[in-house]
Amino acid sequence: MPPILDADLLGRWAAGAVAALERHRAEIDRINVFPVPDSDTGTNLLLTMRSAADALRRGRREDGPADRPAAAAGELARGALVGARGNSGVLMSQVLRGFAEALVEGEGPRVADALDRADRLAAAAVACPREGTVLTVLSAAAKAAAGCPSDDDGEVAATAADAAHAALRETTGQLAELTRAGVVDAGGLGLVVVLDALVEALTGVAPAARSHLPERVRDTAPAPRGREALTTERESGSAEHEYEVMYLLEDSDDARVAELRGALLAVGDSVAIVGDGTPGGTGLWNVHVHCSDIGAAVEAGIGAGRPHRITVMRFADQDTPSGADPTGRFTRGRAVLFLTTGPGAAQLAREAGANVLEVSPRRSVPADELAAALAGTRARHVAVLACDRELTAVAEQAATSARADGQEVVVVPTSSVPQGLAALAVHDPERRAGDDVVAMAEAAAGTRTGGLVLAESEALTWVGRCAPGEVLGLSDGEVVLIAPDLNVGALWLAHRMLTPGGELVTALLGAEADEELGTRLADDLRRTHPEVDVAVFRGGQTDFPLVLGVE
Repeated sequence: MPPILDADLLGRWAAGAVAALERHRAEIDRINVFPVPDSDTGTNLLLTMRSAADALRRGRREDGPADRPAAAAGELARGALVGARGNSGVLMSQVLRGFAEALVEGEGPRVADALDRADRLAAAAVACPREGTVLTVLSAAAKAAAGCPSDDDGEVAATAADAAHAALRETTGQLAELTRAGVVDAGGLGLVVVLDALVEALTGVAPAARSHLPERVRDTAPAPRGREALTTERESGSAEHEYEVMYLLEDSDDARVAELRGALLAVGDSVAIVGDGTPGGTGLWNVHVHCSDIGAAVEAGIGAGRPHRITVMRFADQDTPSGADPTGRFTRGRAVLFLTTGPGAAQLAREAGANVLEVSPRRSVPADELAAALAGTRARHVAVLACDRELTAVAEQAATSARADGQEVVVVPTSSVPQGLAALAVHDPERRAGDDVVAMAEAAAGTRTGGLVLAESEALTWVGRCAPGEVLGLSDGEVVLIAPDLNVGALWLAHRMLTPGGELVTALLGAEADEELGTRLADDLRRTHPEVDVAVFRGGQTDFPLVLGVE
């Protein structure tokens, strides 16, 4: 009896793919030279498949419908879309989306139809495709599956996997970057690993071991040369970009996403945008671009909808120090992961050298998403600045998962963005890790935090009754004053917070706060507290018009 492509089989495939990518991660990372030699394709594919597998497990545990094949495939596809890392992860999400759409249709050889849909979806996602990449390997697999005379999904998958392996071997001669390094395409290798896992799930037989290196380098298998020798020939012919920017996009549609694609091509390359298949494009999109202007890439997303979970990786941080990690998993010794809801605060943290995960104040952040961000730093030791009490608890869960996977993670207690910035200001990557964490924790603990909010309704507070529209001043989570407007509230709150003393006042203006609010506060403090340094920045947070930190 032919195998049934049901929820159980999809679960075995996802688990098998994760296990196989874990085994091959170092090899895939090591040969990663295109489009950027940043040695992270294997890690990105593993994180993407883990996110897909975790989503399927949660869906089957929480929602009965996820036991149906189409719903299970949909959970896999959405999990991959939300958790996609890097260009390779974005394209892998489209392979899983192809299966989800094929199972919704439910007609004909499902693997053949799924690969055909995946081929078309992935090709449409990439703005400037090149021959010799994962797209070439996927196309070969789809064509072979379509030409397979059998209706048995196991036989179709095996035929597709064989064709993918053959196409993978040819990639070495199709891209100059691969030819110079003497390797096959890293994303293509990741795809054949996943297809082999599908064959095993369908047939119960593991495909025979096959070499993934071209004949002339099979015996020596040298690691790719350094970044300078392998600078990518960009699609646009421009100089190499500094950053990889990714974010999820909501509240958009097909027309605005098309405009977004053009805007991103104007500021960078390696543009890939994929959606979840919601009619009209009104669902969720994953956006990826390589660029040097982070702000321009994010602003383009704001013009197209609502971007969130913004992640930025600097390619210079991906260079592997000599002897840092022979497995290729870690390319850095140390990193700091900074969490924030404000784009201005995020930019301040990036300028200070931190990896940043921008989170939405309107949604909870699952621990597995933070675990993926930790792995994405590619650092052996990571200090986490959650900048929020609730996120600190989630960060501890993610840290536990990351430690079990071999990464050293310490969550530095921080309950606000000012505390996180204070901790980041004393971070010294040259200092011993333990001493550095202690210094950051002491700086955070020595920072008092306050903020202003507008009262939305009449209420009774610790300092009296407030009316709608009045300004509440909070210090360390408690209402300490009621003011008639933001300007007065800022002055009163700052003076109150400086009563025990202080050396530096940091003011973070909210997304809609007037610049005058910061100017008037700084002028007053410089006059009344000349011994105190004042720094005003646009934090960009939406929950507080003004946040104050006193160190």
